[in-house]
Amino acid sequence: MKTVNTFQRLKDSNEKIVMLTAYDYSTAQVLEKAEIDGILVGDSLAMVALGYKDTYNITIDEMLIFVKAVSRGAPNSFIIGDMPFMSYNLTVEHGLENASKMIKAGASGVKLEGCNEHILKLVKRCVESGIPVLGHLGFTPQLMNTIGGHKIQGKTSEKIEQILESAKKLEEAGCFAIVLELMPAESAKYISENLRIPTIGIGAGRYCSGQIVVTDDILGKFTDFTPKFVKKYANLHETVLNAAQMYKREVKEELFPSEKESFELDEKVKEELNKE
Repeated sequence: MKTVNTFQRLKDSNEKIVMLTAYDYSTAQVLEKAEIDGILVGDSLAMVALGYKDTYNITIDEMLIFVKAVSRGAPNSFIIGDMPFMSYNLTVEHGLENASKMIKAGASGVKLEGCNEHILKLVKRCVESGIPVLGHLGFTPQLMNTIGGHKIQGKTSEKIEQILESAKKLEEAGCFAIVLELMPAESAKYISENLRIPTIGIGAGRYCSGQIVVTDDILGKFTDFTPKFVKKYANLHETVLNAAQMYKREVKEELFPSEKESFELDEKVKEELNKE
């Protein structure tokens, strides 16, 4: 059974942490079988699974459905529930209540974006209440409209120091690890080397304590867009398309279902029907 201690142990032993996303029962089963260190039920499912144009529209109630499915598929995995936009920003009490819903749905912890005073207070309350928190700095999708879109973060020494300062505050507040997204590898390296807790990179180079990507991206299943930092390990879009087209052709040509995929009626019953 993987826990927050697993993350720290891997960092301390210089072994990379491996994380992937999952949004459904069967994918979660595969990731647990692959012994992935952590599974994130990311709010990216808003686009990948539900077809929204961004992550802003997904609700906490929608997220909980997917957390429950993933937790059923990977009962022995460390599962992080991504807190969606405005599910934790109103008050600390509101955020804590929704974080607790994630845990009750089967998550092992939650992920929060940003680092202002409100977030720091919420992190502390969550940890005090027994809810592990994964921080998220650098490019933060839920703040995309205020940071000016999809832009690489931490490109100047001043910005790097600001991110590091935020990371240290999150570490002090109780985060067990911090996601660093969309920044130069050297920036993430500098930040990672100055923290006690692990960093998980996504588009942040090889020097982080571990890596996370969207599973549907590396499988070549989601094709609306592919980030520069994604490497495709399969092309499931083409595989599924070919299978669907083959199925369509065989049905049209009456090749499927064949006798192999059909059930036979008992001969006596056939005889009875023929007599009628």
